[in-house]
Amino acid sequence: MVENWQEKLGEAVKALGALAKGNPGIMDGYKALDGAGSAFGTLDLKTRELISLAVAASTRCDTCIAVHAKAAVEAGASREELLETLAVAITLNTGAAFVYSSRILDAYDAFAK
Repeated sequence: MVENWQEKLGEAVKALGALAKGNPGIMDGYKALDGAGSAFGTLDLKTRELISLAVAASTRCDTCIAVHAKAAVEAGASREELLETLAVAITLNTGAAFVYSSRILDAYDAFAK
């Protein structure tokens, strides 16, 4: 294991708790956004956690990885479901780089004229 994810999660909870204690409005706002993400109840918890992990991969957030990996396990996500989810994240990120590469080329050509 490269990272101690249990330790990382504990440290994150402590640090975020200090932030919330210092400014409770931040936590209130976060809870409101978090609640809005499941307001319709259409997606089950496992699906939401898998989506969260795909986003965590895209945003490169270690705390998000720790929080949502634990939650995905608790929600019953299989390793195979996670691998498929991560394949989608990888593909989408690759696609985005491809699309933005064409934009970069366009910008370069505009400045080279």
